[in-house]
Amino acid sequence: MDQLPPYSALVLAGGRAARLGGQAKPQLQVGGRTMLGTVLAAVADAERRIVVGPPQPVPDDVVVVREQPPGGGPVAALRAGLPSVPTGVVAVLAGDLPFLDATVIALLRSALAADGVLVVDDGGRDQYLLGVWRTDALRAALPEDDGPTSLRRVLAPLRVDRLRPLVPPGTPPPWLDCDTPADLARARAVAAGLGG
Repeated sequence: MDQLPPYSALVLAGGRAARLGGQAKPQLQVGGRTMLGTVLAAVADAERRIVVGPPQPVPDDVVVVREQPPGGGPVAALRAGLPSVPTGVVAVLAGDLPFLDATVIALLRSALAADGVLVVDDGGRDQYLLGVWRTDALRAALPEDDGPTSLRRVLAPLRVDRLRPLVPPGTPPPWLDCDTPADLARARAVAAGLGG
């Protein structure tokens, strides 16, 4: 297999977590490790790892930048993080994916043929914060003004492929995120069942 081009990882970790009582969601633990720690471990081979969000505990080699306004959403996070990306390919990931692993990232990287490739969940929904993109395509897609807009709208003009990873029975899907206390409890129960 041809060697994949180098990539960076842009991890969006600046949400308000209003449904979780405003807690620093990426720092919540599932399976004995923070969710952000799990995501960063999944992209340990990235040339550069960038976390967009408030100052928080990260490994020394991880760059932390802040979106403007703070908590301004995924498009503001992209705008803040992309200037730190030195590679032609970038993984754009949510910071609350407790079951993400390097295998999914490798699948996405190897499937990148168009402007981007993202995961589609078992309900057929695009997971915009679980994908790999051509950096120049993302930069070109960002609107000139910095007003609020949805990530779906920004990415709509791009040529995007979809990937539905095979999830073995009894294995939690990589797109499972934790937006509510019930999500977090479910993820922790799943992790406990896996021995984590």
